[in-house]
Amino acid sequence: MKTTIRLGLMALAAMSVAGIAAAQSINAAGASFPEFIYKKWFSDYKNAHAGVEINYQANGSGAGIKQLVAGTVDFGASDRPVTEAEMNEMKVKPIYFPTVLGGIVPAYNLPKVTTQLKFTGDVLANIFLGKITKWNDKALTALNPGVALPNEDIAVVHRSDGSGTTFVFTEYLAKVSDAWKNGPGVNQSPKWPTGSGQPQNDGVAGYVKQTPYSIGYLELTFILTNKGMQYGQVKNAAGSFINATVQSVTAAADGVKSFPVSITNASGAQAYPISTMTYLLIPSKFADARKRDAIKGFLSWMLKDGQGVAPSLNYAPLPKEVTSVELKQLAQVQ
Repeated sequence: MKTTIRLGLMALAAMSVAGIAAAQSINAAGASFPEFIYKKWFSDYKNAHAGVEINYQANGSGAGIKQLVAGTVDFGASDRPVTEAEMNEMKVKPIYFPTVLGGIVPAYNLPKVTTQLKFTGDVLANIFLGKITKWNDKALTALNPGVALPNEDIAVVHRSDGSGTTFVFTEYLAKVSDAWKNGPGVNQSPKWPTGSGQPQNDGVAGYVKQTPYSIGYLELTFILTNKGMQYGQVKNAAGSFINATVQSVTAAADGVKSFPVSITNASGAQAYPISTMTYLLIPSKFADARKRDAIKGFLSWMLKDGQGVAPSLNYAPLPKEVTSVELKQLAQVQ
């Protein structure tokens, strides 16, 4: 009897050791744009798959790519494509895995103004160029008739870090404003003509929330999780003023079947104009087979089950055409 008990205990101990050995810790870093859904996904996946823990640092797309180049993370996350120079620095080339779609909105703080403001791309460009400096500038009052805009200086805030959100925002401005295209241009860290810098979406959100008469640009979820924050509609390529919603961001990606791809200033009548895909940058080859399999397992789950969570956090799920391509390219991760 004692022998049987002892053998049983030994078996349990062996199983426990095996469980510990099977535990897999994965480190990732990058875009703050999808921070909310990534944290939700990584937590849900850990709960459903004991032993797999993905630790994510939302330090901006630029930082995530730098860490992937340096080999200090297992995968990166970015809202912008990797440059040719960055790709050449990587020992193992990454594969793009789109995760969700999102919208970047002009966020502002105007006390006593309760009507949602309307913006055009040209007006936004001129604000961030420092050409429009007052809230009651005629360009803004013409777009918002009947709104009592104050005679106050506009306090501009932008990202201080290398940011995929900034890349997408400046890409949009360059498409709609020659002055922006020929000035700061498309860049994750442009030379800003005016304004104050803050790190990550959280930093910009905090500045706008605390600073009357300010304006910045934020991923929509950061607005909706900070109650009372104001944000504007933006005129799209079809001439309509559009709110950023799951539906209008999805409309911007209509017909997309390959990636990375730009979906800013999309032509659809209901498309929100400052929309983007965000990506995980997965190395095409891993030295550690167990880590590779754990990451591939998460990617498969994310594409099949995780997409359903996106709308509850104000992200748009990927089109089926995109997820089907991604499921096939999982085989490329060796």
